[in-house]
Amino acid sequence: MILTLVGLIVFEVVSSVDNAVINADVLSTMSKRARRWFLMWGILFAVFVVRGVLPFVIVYSLNPSLGFWGVLNATLSGDEAVIKAIEASAPPLLVGGGTFLIFLFFHWLFMEPKNYGLWGERFFHKRAVWFYATVSILLAVIVWLSIKVNPLMAFGAVVGSTAFFITHGFKQNAEQREKELIGNKNMSDWSKIMYLEVIDTTFSIDGVLGAFAFTLLVPLILIGNGIGAVVVRQITVSNIENVKKYKYLKNGAMYSVFFLGMMMIVDSFGIHMPSFVSPVVTLMIIGHFFFKSRAELQRSQVKEKIV
Repeated sequence: MILTLVGLIVFEVVSSVDNAVINADVLSTMSKRARRWFLMWGILFAVFVVRGVLPFVIVYSLNPSLGFWGVLNATLSGDEAVIKAIEASAPPLLVGGGTFLIFLFFHWLFMEPKNYGLWGERFFHKRAVWFYATVSILLAVIVWLSIKVNPLMAFGAVVGSTAFFITHGFKQNAEQREKELIGNKNMSDWSKIMYLEVIDTTFSIDGVLGAFAFTLLVPLILIGNGIGAVVVRQITVSNIENVKKYKYLKNGAMYSVFFLGMMMIVDSFGIHMPSFVSPVVTLMIIGHFFFKSRAELQRSQVKEKIV
């Protein structure tokens, strides 16, 4: 459980770097009072409302016969019967979340600007048009295989792809609106705060869905994602410029996303891996790109001193 918790925290922090950058840029245009309000009450909203409620809503959607309060009480109390029921109904969630995460990875690989951290990234980035063909074929294959096992899994895969394109639209809009918010001196701080909360909700979906690759225990997801959200808020205020210098952290987050997505899809088809695999591999991937970033930063600092 401790290993899973550490994996959840690290994954939440690293996958939220983009969100932290947007928050920091917009917060720099706001008054100190508004920044304090966002950091204090915004944390409560991010942890308890978004990352707290969303996992329960997802579990409830798979077990509506229990009722929302029934799922809430039984899950928090650790009722073994409910946990087994959740595990039995998990394949549609796992294949949907896996599809979402894999689409997220391929969009980054093919279409998003990046610092090239591994061989082949430049090749795929120059062929951005392949993204749509790749994810379309992938979705068709997943749906075809899922229909033979469980029709609800096929529906879950379609929901996962739909969720990706919806949230991707919100993220693109966030990047455009960020520039407007920074340059708009007439917009009130409260309007900016409300907008940041909406953006935080959109970005949190990645972390919540990825968390189910670590565990189906909702209380553990709540604790891990909650701590990660608090850490991200602190980084946003105190250390975001230093975080930006670690140029390959995004690469580590995306390769972790791809691995977790694959784990969720494989698990949905009944091929179960030991519970320690997801956190261990995630920590290894993120650790590799963290040290790669640090080595690159040290080399650049040495060059600057020489110059």
